[in-house]
Amino acid sequence: MADGKARLRDRLEAKARELGFCAFGVARADAAPQSGERLRQWLEEGAHGDMLWMAETAERRASPQGLWPEVRSVVALGMSYAPAADPLALAEAPELGRISVYAQGGDYHDVVKKALKALARWLVEEAGCELKVFVDTAPVMEKPLAAAAGLGWQGKHTNLVSRQDGSWLFLGAIYTTLELELEPAEEGHRIHCGSCTACLDACPTNAFPAPFRLDARRCISYLTIEHKGPIPEEFRAAIGNRIYGCDDCLAVCPWNRFADTARRHRAFLPRAELAAPALADLLDLDDASFRQVFAGSPIKRIGRNRMVRNAAIAAANSGRAELLPVLERLTMDEDPVVAEAAQWAVTQLSRV
Repeated sequence: MADGKARLRDRLEAKARELGFCAFGVARADAAPQSGERLRQWLEEGAHGDMLWMAETAERRASPQGLWPEVRSVVALGMSYAPAADPLALAEAPELGRISVYAQGGDYHDVVKKALKALARWLVEEAGCELKVFVDTAPVMEKPLAAAAGLGWQGKHTNLVSRQDGSWLFLGAIYTTLELELEPAEEGHRIHCGSCTACLDACPTNAFPAPFRLDARRCISYLTIEHKGPIPEEFRAAIGNRIYGCDDCLAVCPWNRFADTARRHRAFLPRAELAAPALADLLDLDDASFRQVFAGSPIKRIGRNRMVRNAAIAAANSGRAELLPVLERLTMDEDPVVAEAAQWAVTQLSRV
């Protein structure tokens, strides 16, 4: 029986790699028991900001069995999006917008889920089990489960770090009723960060109150993507020219020097128009042009208004007075959040 489980696991891993996953591991469904308590503490502190769904789904998110009582094993998978260029290079180009590396290529939701479904079909045909597949939007604790399965460990910035892929992995999970063969998950129990605090020190907004703790309310990724209202003024200067997400804490991790771009999935190669967009072009977007530019990108989910709000903040930080005419037009925008950001930018640039 054990040999049969091992053979199935090995064949499953081979199929996963054939489908584009570079990282694979298996964990028991109850392998990350501390995750639920950490989640509850984080929510009690209000560190989730206005991501209300985190609180609404807390019980289901706290453990795999809370979401699906029948689950016995979790197959954790990763796809690499390791960048070939320095993610921080555009910091010295204030007329351009900085988009997080993960959003410069194809939408990972679509790419990872398609591969997960294909792997799930294979597993059902081979083993006749029940299963569910998850990518990001479901109430699943992907990072601690991936760590428990041996894909890496959660670093001091709370993201997964891998020996082979650094900080650049998209995670997916398959919950199954099978009791699959496990492997020694040393990586899930050892944190290889040592005394390094590079990720904590790099954060422009001091979003880490302590190692392994993130206050989303101060995080630029949260502020530019999840937060719908006006961005608090205390963070606006620190945002710089970041218009969608922030890579700083990931980019400075020393483990990234081992990340091999040859393992990157081809769907995540950066699109030219997303690698270094001009702020002037972003400020000029209407709904139709926004949908056209960001079709097939995860950025499309934030909508035109949040993108233009972000671009206005970046424009204010650019020192580029030539952006004043388009910003002045935006002060009359139908969206009050966009109009407020544009008015603030006009005020800032008028002082230059």
